[in-house]
Amino acid sequence: MKHVPHVISWNLTKSCNLSCSHCYLPTNNPKNLSKKYSTFPEQRQYTKPSAPSDKKTDDNQELDTDTAIQVINDISAINPNIILILTGGEPLLRDDIFDLSKHASQKGMMVLLGTNACLIDDATAGRLKENGFSGIGISLDSLDPELHDEIRGVKGSWNKAVEGIDACKREGLEVQIQTTVFKKNYNEIPEIVAFASDKGVKVFNLFFLVCTGRGQDLTDITPEQYEKALQQIYKLHTQYEGKMLVSAKCAPHYRRVAYEMNPESALLKYYSGGCPAGTNYVRITPEGNVTPCPYMDTSCGNLREKSFREIWDTSKVLEELRNADLKGRCGECEFVSLCKGCRARALATTGDQMAEDSWCDYEPGKYGGKKITLKTENTFGLKRDFELSWSEDARKRLDKVPSFGRGMVIKRVEEYARENGVFRITPEIMKEAKEKMAVDKKMMFPFLSLLKKNDKSEKIEWTLEALERVKKAPDFVRPGIYKLMEIRSRERGCKLITSEFLSEIRDESMMFASNRIKKLGFDDLTIEAFDVAKLRMKNKKKKDIIDSIKVFLEKRTGKNDQIITKFQKYLSQKIDTTNKPETA
Repeated sequence: MKHVPHVISWNLTKSCNLSCSHCYLPTNNPKNLSKKYSTFPEQRQYTKPSAPSDKKTDDNQELDTDTAIQVINDISAINPNIILILTGGEPLLRDDIFDLSKHASQKGMMVLLGTNACLIDDATAGRLKENGFSGIGISLDSLDPELHDEIRGVKGSWNKAVEGIDACKREGLEVQIQTTVFKKNYNEIPEIVAFASDKGVKVFNLFFLVCTGRGQDLTDITPEQYEKALQQIYKLHTQYEGKMLVSAKCAPHYRRVAYEMNPESALLKYYSGGCPAGTNYVRITPEGNVTPCPYMDTSCGNLREKSFREIWDTSKVLEELRNADLKGRCGECEFVSLCKGCRARALATTGDQMAEDSWCDYEPGKYGGKKITLKTENTFGLKRDFELSWSEDARKRLDKVPSFGRGMVIKRVEEYARENGVFRITPEIMKEAKEKMAVDKKMMFPFLSLLKKNDKSEKIEWTLEALERVKKAPDFVRPGIYKLMEIRSRERGCKLITSEFLSEIRDESMMFASNRIKKLGFDDLTIEAFDVAKLRMKNKKKKDIIDSIKVFLEKRTGKNDQIITKFQKYLSQKIDTTNKPETA
């Protein structure tokens, strides 16, 4: 089996404006930093990266800009659509952070920032968006400012973190909140999750401490608390389905807990199992060492000496992790294929990355000792060719999906299309598929929100003829027409909405509406179809719109024949099954 990297976490710098008690890196203490590395954004001085020096570099120094750019190029040669997490230390203390993010995003990577957010104001958030960042992961460890500040080592860091969250939201950046669980904040996890939801963030991740770096002397939560916390996270995941993805990180046991709480969970059905360290995920240190994960210091090779591909393909450390010949309870466990235990925690506590994870409270044998293998679809990194025709606009939307989920999205969208007698995928079909799979999308498609983003920065113009046509539409329909037309025009790179373009989108919409009418069980469009549709709608607002349409049509009996005739054209139309897939 050939392994492909799908996520890379890159510690760009050890410099940091905070002094977190649990940091896995021996980061520089704020007291030792130069004045430009200040805690708050109004004191932050941005400077252009200096040209590389001819002097011999110290192996302990951070990779310079040119070397970092080359590393990005090497990674993109293996997988240009990788998720690249730029973190630190505090990555915003790297003067070339925007140069690196822009270059990576131009290569096709999904670039995320891992930050304490203390340096993010509106201006910085704007620069993050302009330079290719797709999402911002912000650390928040308590709703009690004093406790958060105590954990982070700098007074006022909680207020700045929340201000950073708000600044990112104002600039339209997707935000994730990252919380590390300690005994001190163990009991307030539901409240922090609720806070994240109220802030409108897309993802909440609960990180489980691996005692390395500055955190190696900390007392972690007990295995019993670990188990209860995972059970709580699964309940919260269910509670916030469809609104926010709630997940656990550095806790491969989570899938075993999900199985015990709900064997039919989408988490089990669509996510590949086990600790990802070294299999589809690695970390790059500030000095350029590649390690299996941020909590594992074992170097698989240095990027000053070898290319990323060479390290990825030939490292014995990574090969051992991929073979997954586990020892102790982990090797005996029924859930080995779903979990594998945390390899970093095994290494930290025993010195052997293949040893058992002592922080797991599960004793093998509860389910008879037979290995549990689920009928899962290994959608993580699933490779899948196009079997149907995809429009150029649909392919562009697909490009926004991370590489590890793209094959799965292709499969699901094409399945939906076939079920509905459609053999060409358009952005509209992708949207319908996303809405149809509302149950699964919380786990399958946590990134599908990327498919509906549109650039609203450029104004769309209308011809007078097109505007006059829309003005003749009923009041309750008109706002939707304006919105739909501008969305379609941006999707297709059209800067002027004409009457002809209006007709084109109208015909497409009628085709989609006809497909839905057929699904309701009607071969002819009758007024009763609206009653059936109303019964199937759970959203009250949609029910009201259906009522408004029905009342409007009942008053237009003289003109309804024209509308019926147009719909009948599509209802009777046969799908061309000879339509061949476009070349990828």
